Amino acid sequence: MSGLGGARVRPFGPTALLAEVADAPTALALATWVRGSGVRAVEVVPAARTVLLDGLDPADVAATAALLEAWRPDPEDPASSPADGPTIEVPVVYDGLDLDDVAARWGLSRDEAVARHTGLELVSVFCGFAPGFAYLSGLPEEWAVPRLDSARPRVPAGSVAVADSWCGVYPSASPGGWRLLGRTEARLWDVERDPPALLAPGTRVRFVVAEPS
Repeated sequence: MSGLGGARVRPFGPTALLAEVADAPTALALATWVRGSGVRAVEVVPAARTVLLDGLDPADVAATAALLEAWRPDPEDPASSPADGPTIEVPVVYDGLDLDDVAARWGLSRDEAVARHTGLELVSVFCGFAPGFAYLSGLPEEWAVPRLDSARPRVPAGSVAVADSWCGVYPSASPGGWRLLGRTEARLWDVERDPPALLAPGTRVRFVVAEPS
């Protein structure tokens, strides 16, 4: 199934649909709209260019697919806009292993690179890779930096990093190939918190300079 509008939709098993869209912000907008539309799905999961609707009643699949295909992004519609998400400031000590490399790629000094990064307003568009790892959009394409040629075997928890046109914070120690700008003590994932992810999809994020403790 495919549509001429904002989403191309195909079945993903008997009770699920996968909607393909142009980019991550559009995926988040569609997921936000679906959650407020009354569609009866157990899970609505945005990703980089898709939205998965799982747990649909088989009798509703065809009608839901038609609804998704007819959807159009509308920035004026609060039901499909993540603009009202909370804004969270994340304090960062900018001493990452790759900060000088990223600054050089941007043609900036170390301090100018920090100022550029803290001047951004980013949006969490989806979570993946590890619990609490949010993919933050808002880094202009012309500032994109490549991932490392080889992933590090261990990136410390709280590492603030960039890769391609994404920003992110590692919630736990893990292998990783993103370029490290600094570190934060913010707790990205806490099962006792609602929601557990500090930077849940729709959250607006600003990084601010913190002094080393």
